[in-house]
Amino acid sequence: MEFSHVSVLLTQTIKELCIRPDGLYADGTLGGGGHSEKICESLSDKGRLYGFDVDEEALKASEIRLAPFSDRTVFIRKNFREMVSELSERGVPHLDGIVLDLGVSSHQLDDAKRGFTYRTDTPLDMRMDNRKSLTAEKVVNTYSEDELYRVIKDYGEERFAGRIAQSIVRKRAEKPILTTGELADLVKAAIPARMRGEKGHPAKRTFQAIRIEVNDELAVLEQSLDEMIDFLADRGRLCIITFHSLEDRIVKNNFRKNENPCICPPDFPVCTCGRKSKGKIITRKPVLPDEEELLNNPRSHSAKLRVFERRLEDAPA
Repeated sequence: MEFSHVSVLLTQTIKELCIRPDGLYADGTLGGGGHSEKICESLSDKGRLYGFDVDEEALKASEIRLAPFSDRTVFIRKNFREMVSELSERGVPHLDGIVLDLGVSSHQLDDAKRGFTYRTDTPLDMRMDNRKSLTAEKVVNTYSEDELYRVIKDYGEERFAGRIAQSIVRKRAEKPILTTGELADLVKAAIPARMRGEKGHPAKRTFQAIRIEVNDELAVLEQSLDEMIDFLADRGRLCIITFHSLEDRIVKNNFRKNENPCICPPDFPVCTCGRKSKGKIITRKPVLPDEEELLNNPRSHSAKLRVFERRLEDAPA
């Protein structure tokens, strides 16, 4: 299956990056290479784009797409959690910009064999990195009822998480749950009939939750942001596209903390904690898709872009 992915908020992201032709940039979620291609078009032969992805198919597709820019691209099959350590080992001193387009790609959703979707009946998998051992099948069939409840409630924000976890445990006692179709039907049956039509497919939130657990998505994001901001050059920008409230909350709170890290009581006349601002939030409100993009790409409807700019002076201007 040919790798295909429509990059969301593409024009807006490239604009907010403020690309320097001789600069050093990283795409931490390379995917089909849409954002990276636009970055490379703005780079001189002295500029560099470092593309990270754990998905082997994504890397291969991007190498083909970005072949015209082979003199300024480096492809690395690692999670963006390892971006700073990997680039430091390669002698890269800093980055002038970083892009993260979070979540699952269109290709991963549409390729049935990847086991991400509830729309076809295929073996449960959901791994972005097929070198990892944890799969959706293992989560569904080996996690305790309490663990399943935690995952579905916390990562899916599913109000019927308890009923769904209970149904999974009951069903797998009869036989293992092996396919996306089996899981989707089970989730649908666990949700009261009058509630099944709310906000799309009834299994949507459960599948999201299990995918996040399999790929450790939220922990990876939380553990990476501070390090990425520290690795930016002065006026370098971190642009992050999120697709659900959990990711967006992490990014929003992190950006606020890095802009204003002071923990002194509000009534203190001067700061005594010594914590200095790392920069400035560029997007006080997230950038959203316009009407044209929503019409052409329905999957963009929940996308939000937030941008942080590194400032090496003590306080943001």
